[in-house]
Amino acid sequence: MNDAFRRAAEAKDADGMAAALSPGVMFRSPVVFRPYEGREAVMGLLSLVVEVFEDFRYVDELHGDQTTCLVFRARVGDRDLEGIDYLRFGQDGLVEELTVMVRPLSGALALARAMEAKLEARAEALS
Repeated sequence: MNDAFRRAAEAKDADGMAAALSPGVMFRSPVVFRPYEGREAVMGLLSLVVEVFEDFRYVDELHGDQTTCLVFRARVGDRDLEGIDYLRFGQDGLVEELTVMVRPLSGALALARAMEAKLEARAEALS
């Protein structure tokens, strides 16, 4: 299975992550109901996630048919969290779907608050 996304995420390499994503990638967030679609929209979020997550590391990896599940641990402020990045690959080896799940609830809430602050700051900078 293609491990380009994993290598790029571990290195906080935005260009590498973008190169591993299909142009039409769909991202399902742990804290937002509707998925994000398209490489540009997804990278807009992932570029903030790498700023929010501290001590991010993958601790396990599971493989299926055209899928990989990357188990991670990280910290947001004083909250430890665990999660998975569930990747579904296209025939070209690029990530077509990325679903992120996070636990516990206190970690997910800390992530949501931190991401909201980053998104608000970005919106203010653009206005």
